[in-house]
Amino acid sequence: MDLCNLSVIKRLMTEAGITFRKEFGQNFLTNRMIPEDIADNCADTAERLVLEIGPGIGCLTQELALRYKRVVAVEIDRGLIPILEKTMAEYDNVTVINEDIMKVDLPALIEKYADGMPISVCANLPYYITTPILMYLLESGVKFDTVTVMIQNEVAARLVAKAGSSDYGAITAVLGYYGRAKRLFKVSAGCFVPAPKVDSAVVRIDLYSEKPYVPKDEALFRALIRAAFEMRRKTLVNAVSAKLPFSKELLCAALKAIGQDENVRGERLSTEDYVRLADYLTENK
Repeated sequence: MDLCNLSVIKRLMTEAGITFRKEFGQNFLTNRMIPEDIADNCADTAERLVLEIGPGIGCLTQELALRYKRVVAVEIDRGLIPILEKTMAEYDNVTVINEDIMKVDLPALIEKYADGMPISVCANLPYYITTPILMYLLESGVKFDTVTVMIQNEVAARLVAKAGSSDYGAITAVLGYYGRAKRLFKVSAGCFVPAPKVDSAVVRIDLYSEKPYVPKDEALFRALIRAAFEMRRKTLVNAVSAKLPFSKELLCAALKAIGQDENVRGERLSTEDYVRLADYLTENK
């Protein structure tokens, strides 16, 4: 069954008596090459569990099932479950779960299905909830190998941005603590139905098995990034001193200690810089 064929998509939805759900950010792929390319790039080995978020009617799910040992697809829209039961019927390595991924106990889910295998995530994420889902995955404590996501093109630019660029933001700095993001390819709006108003891009995040730098106080590390980017037009010293209980004098000394100018803005600091800044403040507060 060609799940990227518009006639097939419409027939399946008509038979199930459902329509596209804007509140769930539903846009279904109509270009067969896209799910194939995403699945190809999801991971480097077949012996693994792939957690798919938002399978829709299953066009990416079936490609993942053909390439990887086990696929667990979490779909929030209960109206799509009967369709998935039909489209995934021939794949005995696919499990569909009707849940909100933000409410799933990820460690328990992985323990149930992974059976000691490496774990990857693959998802076509709704634009409005991209960052919360990514952070939920990264902070879950599950040791994912890779996270491959199709997201809004603008968000993709932020995830892969370098420190000092206009696209570099808080999510970039935090993401750098967990792994390295790479932009794979662009997906035009015309590849979807309904067509979104913007283009998308596929990004793969390779998670560190051992983090190259770990702050002594992770909460402070995160708070520094949040404060620095809430007022990104201000210098880091002014932005952080306005939000956190550190004097400008101490912040200037901290920046000097890590080799940064006291007038630097937050967008100029790398993830490693923020770790070193947090450690200096932890040791000297």
